[in-house]
Amino acid sequence: MSDIPQDLLYTDQHEWVHVDGGIATVGITDYAQHALGDLTFVELPAIGAALSQGDEVAAIESCKAAASVYAPIGGSVVEVNEDLEDDPGLVNSDCYGDGWIAKIQIADKTELEQLRTPEQYAQLEPEE
Repeated sequence: MSDIPQDLLYTDQHEWVHVDGGIATVGITDYAQHALGDLTFVELPAIGAALSQGDEVAAIESCKAAASVYAPIGGSVVEVNEDLEDDPGLVNSDCYGDGWIAKIQIADKTELEQLRTPEQYAQLEPEE
């Protein structure tokens, strides 16, 4: 089983969320990046884009597959990780750090209650 940081919240689609005040930083989990393989492209959202919970926030491509990253929480995109445009492999090498995808100004913090705790996410993640 991959390492699951204890200070994050998770979705059933293997996105993670770090909440700092009213901002949610979003990325994909170690399980997701491992399943996809080496990323070759990340299509980032537009700054200012309004998202509802569950909307596509980014598209990612690897040598194995293409996948969507969904917004774990609704709000507006306030920042994107432009480093991923030149180095999508950051998601593979540091998915919980330098490989974050976008930051969203949270519209409704009660949506956080629908996300999984690290313990709940660990139960979802299949064994290797």
